[in-house]
Amino acid sequence: MTNHEDLPPFLLAFPGPLRDQLVAAVLSGAKTSTTGLVAEYEAVGEALPLVGERQVVLDSDELPVAVIEVTDVRVLRAGDVDDAHARDEGEGYTTVAEWRRVHEGFWHSPEVRAEIGDPDFTVDDDTLVVAERFRVVEVLPR
Repeated sequence: MTNHEDLPPFLLAFPGPLRDQLVAAVLSGAKTSTTGLVAEYEAVGEALPLVGERQVVLDSDELPVAVIEVTDVRVLRAGDVDDAHARDEGEGYTTVAEWRRVHEGFWHSPEVRAEIGDPDFTVDDDTLVVAERFRVVEVLPR
């Protein structure tokens, strides 16, 4: 059993239905990758995840539900994300075009733009993203 109290949080989206859906996909094993904006990491002063790092998955109530281990981290252009990464996000994408449409909708949301500090932030092919792969090492009791 992992001591998860000292682990950094693994937060997916914002608290609410989308986070609940994403956490459920992590717990089911369907979601083994995620993508964030480099601009978001920079805006909140957070270091990029490191391979081998363990993080605690938090649900919408900020309760710990699992421990994951980062298995791969790549910084790449949004235009270079591939179908395999999109599929491994576990949200039902069959193509990177579907993945891109949904992610742009999220990244262009008022919440993300506020977090970045740019009300006009827009993703294009050259926007840098963090493509992260992970595995669940422990599901925590609820």
